[in-house]
Amino acid sequence: MKSNTIVLLDEKRVFKPSVETVERAHVKNWENEIEKGKDFEKYWEEKAEDIDWFQKWDKVLDESNKPFYKWFVNGKTNLTHNAVDRWINTEKRNKVAILYVNERGDEKKLTYYELYREVNKMANALKNLGVKKGETVSMYLPMCPELIISLLACTKIGAVHSVVYSGLSVGAFVERMNNAKVKVLITADGTYRRGKIIDLKKISDEAMLQCPTVETVVVVKHTQNEIKMSELSGKEIFYDRLVEGEPAECECEPMDAEDPLFLLYTSGSTGKPKGIVHTTGGYMVGVSTTLKNIFDIQPDDLYWCTADIGWITGHSYVIYGPLLLGTTTLVYEGAPDYPDPGAWWKIVEKYGVTKFYTAPTAIRHLMRFGDRYPNIYNISSLRILGTVGEPINPEAWIWYYKNIGKEKTPIMDTWWQTETGMHMIAPLPSADLKPGSATKPVPGVSADVVDEKGNPVPLGTGGHLVITKPWPAMFRTLYEDEEKYKNVYWNDIPGVYKAGDMARKDKDGYFWIQGRSDDVLKIAGHRIGTSEVESAFGSHPAVVEAAVIGKADPVKGEVIKAFLILKEGYQLKTKLIEELKEHIRYELGPVAVIGELEKVDSLPKTRSGKIMRRILRARDKGEDVGDTSTLEE
Repeated sequence: MKSNTIVLLDEKRVFKPSVETVERAHVKNWENEIEKGKDFEKYWEEKAEDIDWFQKWDKVLDESNKPFYKWFVNGKTNLTHNAVDRWINTEKRNKVAILYVNERGDEKKLTYYELYREVNKMANALKNLGVKKGETVSMYLPMCPELIISLLACTKIGAVHSVVYSGLSVGAFVERMNNAKVKVLITADGTYRRGKIIDLKKISDEAMLQCPTVETVVVVKHTQNEIKMSELSGKEIFYDRLVEGEPAECECEPMDAEDPLFLLYTSGSTGKPKGIVHTTGGYMVGVSTTLKNIFDIQPDDLYWCTADIGWITGHSYVIYGPLLLGTTTLVYEGAPDYPDPGAWWKIVEKYGVTKFYTAPTAIRHLMRFGDRYPNIYNISSLRILGTVGEPINPEAWIWYYKNIGKEKTPIMDTWWQTETGMHMIAPLPSADLKPGSATKPVPGVSADVVDEKGNPVPLGTGGHLVITKPWPAMFRTLYEDEEKYKNVYWNDIPGVYKAGDMARKDKDGYFWIQGRSDDVLKIAGHRIGTSEVESAFGSHPAVVEAAVIGKADPVKGEVIKAFLILKEGYQLKTKLIEELKEHIRYELGPVAVIGELEKVDSLPKTRSGKIMRRILRARDKGEDVGDTSTLEE
């Protein structure tokens, strides 16, 4: 009989939180908070009290039209009121809200009061352009203060914002703009990247030739890069001219809890982008609660998430989460290794960053340079570290813990998605940590690992990761495609949200994410998670990073093909090949059959750090790689 067991790494190391970390934490007993969150409606209702409401809800959760759930029914609020306006009559008025830094060393600070005034000017300017509640404004901007101001201005007047990541190609840009029926585009003259200026205006100009719904293009003078403005009268205007003379006061539009907040596109496994619709009330509650508890946000914090605002992490945990909590958020424009691999640690030292959140792919990249750069700088201000975007392999976790956290700072390994809006599986600072595990569902969230029929699988056995109860920051639908929303996420395993990831639970109830379900390898009846194999390769001293795919085999069904980035001085020759095969056999057992190893200089990744294995599979088979607009390179 063929086994359906997923082969797994046996990680036994456990790291307990320090006494100081627990004493400082908002939640001092993680398990008690999880228990409290089992009455999930009551839990989220209590957390909603931390948000200002113009009108309180009639009902916490409406499940009458599943899977189209509604949270805080008939509640009225506004995100910008909660993120900015409510702080200006408090002691936070003159606190720095946004600290912008770029790779050239430039900086700009905006206090909550300054941010309030700038947002109001832009909100009034958008209204003067004819933007009404429910209409869509898009941003094709670098990580700059004007991007944050524009998002908050949209939410203030009830417009839906749809950010297009500033690295996307013209085709992907046009597809998103037209699907969202964008009325106003806000772009810039350029963005700084590795000592060069990338001309965003040129890309925008090309895209606008194919975007008939766009009535006005607003251009931010960000780099002072020389650009050509359109000769079409009224079609284009500079940002500073647009807001010049606008009043610094603007009333917030009262928004229903279920009114659309933003539209964000995410690539599916086929590469076709899906328009994820997030709404107002529940999103605010979920994002602010998770950031406060998981990163233990305190009044004296300087919080830095390195994600780009063009992705969900940037929305939830660069802008909205920090501002909803009244903290200072650092916004960085630049690469992690420019002008040298100490760039990030220099910023941590200079500004005294206390909470730091980044992607495993960035950690693995910086691991190549050893411990030299982290040791140049005093990074002792750090109190909490975090990871996002993909599972972190144990060796990268340990490097991060030792070299950046100095074996004192806990790592919050977070699993969530564009669709979930907020953290779903993650520890709190008071939790025991296991390298490579995102630990347990956050308080108020219910998750499980099940088979194709929805039955829970035995502990240690791989299966489909599902969310079994609704959560407040959940997306409400796919834009103009309700059928696909139901079919992709809800109908496969009825009654639960199917995340599309494979996972397993251990005896302590900790979740181990194993990769996308379409990335799982099937070798001689055994199912092996790609992240397990990649972690095993990563634990070998010759390997910096690995990506694996299944390669057809007449006997085994599939064998493993691995693409390896090696450390300097190593060559993929017979001795190392045999050593690696033996190492994988030792780590995962004889079922992990290696078919082929290939040395590469880089791996195809999305700009949020996820390895695009479908591209590796297509290239290996000589097939068309499909849409690559979200690739880093």
